[in-house]
Amino acid sequence: MKAKHTFSLFVSLFLLSVCLGTKAENDSTFVAPSRLQIGGYGEATMSRMFYSDNWKRYTSASSYKDAPSHGEFDLPHVVLMLNYDFGRGWKMGSEIEFEHGGTESAVEIEQEETGEYEKEIERGGEVALEQFWLEKTFGEGIHLRAGHIIVPVGLTNGHHLPTEFFSVFRNEGENTILPCTWHETGISLWGNIGKWRYETLFLPGLDADRFSNKNWIKGGAGSPYEYKIATAYAGAFRLDNYSIKGLRLGMSGYIGNSASNSLKHDNYKGQYGTVTIGSFDFHYAGYHWIVQGNFDYGHLFHSAAISKTNKNLSSYSPSPRTNVGSEAIASSVEAGYNIFSQIGQMEQKGQKLYLFGRYDYYDSMYKTEKGILDEQCWERQRVAAGINYYPIRNIVIKAEYSSRLFKKQYNDENTLSFGIAYSGYFIK
Repeated sequence: MKAKHTFSLFVSLFLLSVCLGTKAENDSTFVAPSRLQIGGYGEATMSRMFYSDNWKRYTSASSYKDAPSHGEFDLPHVVLMLNYDFGRGWKMGSEIEFEHGGTESAVEIEQEETGEYEKEIERGGEVALEQFWLEKTFGEGIHLRAGHIIVPVGLTNGHHLPTEFFSVFRNEGENTILPCTWHETGISLWGNIGKWRYETLFLPGLDADRFSNKNWIKGGAGSPYEYKIATAYAGAFRLDNYSIKGLRLGMSGYIGNSASNSLKHDNYKGQYGTVTIGSFDFHYAGYHWIVQGNFDYGHLFHSAAISKTNKNLSSYSPSPRTNVGSEAIASSVEAGYNIFSQIGQMEQKGQKLYLFGRYDYYDSMYKTEKGILDEQCWERQRVAAGINYYPIRNIVIKAEYSSRLFKKQYNDENTLSFGIAYSGYFIK
């Protein structure tokens, strides 16, 4: 315990000295307070789903038409950000993300049975190093970043803070067919030139054996192994324009092979599994309105051969072992108006209350190759309406009612959700 207390005291004194210290003349060992940034964001949610959670609800929809509702509490994302400016154009950035509360495990002596050691999983979820990079700045127009970085393809990956969208959960369409937040180890070149911001990336390709019918290529990012297979490489880009006041127009894209990035790549002989993605998104803020939307389209080459290969993989593999579509799409638009802008007292306090509406359309099997069944339950529309209340700029309280709409042979899915979220820096 003494060692633990000593370590805690050391960390506290270090942070205090960084934040409160004053520079002595010609003292080259001093760290300026502005060089260290500590921040983060987090979400806590509650949902009531007025439909069945049984996995057969799509294959036997009529059996679950009047099924009872169910509920969930969750911590979708809690992130700690730590950035540091070393000086002379060198910076470091990092993010540690706890999804769904992180993971907890413990070893204990089993009291009720034989006294054996027993390992228990007490909480599900994931802990991931979402970002860790070093960056060299050569000027406003040229920044070179290397390490584990965000792949900013699509609206959500480019702007994923919970205070940047109205819905309780992230963009449902993009979060279904694309990795969100998509992070890979690679190299990025970015910069600002006039009214433009550009970014190009070199990164490992996706892993074909984790593609699926429901989530298209989403599972192919990251790695279930201790390393990232990178036999095949990929490229991505993002371009944003800010020429019109209050309006951002963005386009992004990705291309890379996937078949040779499987752990058992010999199974995919003759298959490239090239993935191409194109995306357009926009964001407008003005006259007390916020409006934003996106359209994503993706194509997977050799999807029929990959589907056949994946379904024959061992049950011990991390593959979902399902068919996968040759094309997928996702689109959305949401608009909110700050009704507190019409109440002088609230506006003076800086409080905001947005009334918003949202529409999504997405299909992870938009098109399939010959011999691959188009599973129509993955074609979905979603309409939602709700409120976002900002007591201060960095904190939002959300409420939303949504309806997920299917073709007539399936049951629609209605949900009532609430959430609280924050984003910002504690030390900056």
